[in-house]
Amino acid sequence: MIGQVLLWAAIAIIVMAGCYNTTLFVLSRRRMRRGRGPRRPRLYVFLLACLNEERVLGESLARITALPAGNFMALVIDDASDDGTAAIARAAAERAAPGKVQLLQRQLPNARKGKGAALNAGIRHLRVSGLLDGYDPSEVIVCVVDADGRLDQHVVQAVDPYFDDPRTGGTQIGVRMYNRDKGLLARLQDMEFVIYGDIFQSARRYIGSVGMGGNGQFMRLAALDSLIGDDGGGPWSDSLTEDLDLGVRLIARGWVNQHCTHAAVSQQAVLDVRRLVRQRSRWFQGHLQSAGLVPLILREVPTRAALDLLYHLSSPVLILLTSLLPLSFLVALGGTVVGSVEAGHALISPWWVLGPYVLSFTAAYIYAFVYSRREKGLGLLRAVLLSHVFILYGYIWFAAGWWGLWRMLTGKQTWLKTART
Repeated sequence: MIGQVLLWAAIAIIVMAGCYNTTLFVLSRRRMRRGRGPRRPRLYVFLLACLNEERVLGESLARITALPAGNFMALVIDDASDDGTAAIARAAAERAAPGKVQLLQRQLPNARKGKGAALNAGIRHLRVSGLLDGYDPSEVIVCVVDADGRLDQHVVQAVDPYFDDPRTGGTQIGVRMYNRDKGLLARLQDMEFVIYGDIFQSARRYIGSVGMGGNGQFMRLAALDSLIGDDGGGPWSDSLTEDLDLGVRLIARGWVNQHCTHAAVSQQAVLDVRRLVRQRSRWFQGHLQSAGLVPLILREVPTRAALDLLYHLSSPVLILLTSLLPLSFLVALGGTVVGSVEAGHALISPWWVLGPYVLSFTAAYIYAFVYSRREKGLGLLRAVLLSHVFILYGYIWFAAGWWGLWRMLTGKQTWLKTART
């Protein structure tokens, strides 16, 4: 009896998620027209919060300093690294044009308090150093780039038109894995981010609930200023998913978040399953922490966007409940087998095979269509096969979810930084 209840509850959640995902897929196929306002020269500031990033920082800075954009700078925030991160930043500053690469070194015990704290320190440094003197905060665009982030060369040209609309507070670009050819796990992570951007983020442009990611998020400085409270602490929170928190609070302040499909930042995929689950457990725990945003959403966010954000924030609970499906299915299957033996004839119908396949893998064909349009050389048939594996890859979230919940219940709030290779 309990197994059947769990089974049907999990099926109901999967059907609900399937209807939601299908709706967003349909919305994501619509072309969005943007109004063009007066063009103004803007300053682009790239913030790179770094903790022991000597393996990847040099390439990222080389790509930023090679951008075909006139008015920009990169600020490396060294969060008390004990490797060669600061030396790499200094070397990049010497090679680049004067002023293009800046370095802020944080020292213990004030450092290593999370990515949000490091980014807040970067914003404070920009102000007190005078680097922003003479600039209108409405025309300063701050971009957060992970230390392993490799921006498309046309990224400024792709993003800039979105900020012609004075209501735009932030614009998120796509995310890819630059080492996606290094194995199946890397390829699946690339597929994951493409699907999230091309379906979910693209659809949320029409809903008004586009989220900000931790890599490749462009924000108007005036919008960030609007998030600073009376304590003057800074726009980013100390949440483990400070990007999610920031995006929601921008919407609550009346700003519009955009998603740019014409440019991307490439980052390093995790090549070890244990490290991947560790990374996702941090994201999961951060989503659990974001439950504190619910009152703000109910109070300040328009209804349509609020409903979508509330559904998004409920995803940790839905993941944990859905993780019970395999167990409940085995319990129900075991009961049916026992019943078949007792009845003397088979009680298992073809739906025991077809039903789980339809519930689990229908979305694979949509995902294959979307990914094959980004990876032209992959081919639709290979994309379909890969998307079936991708569905199984999603089970990683079950392990990450229970790990993240355990960390939260035991009071562990440390930032589980992803190791680079």
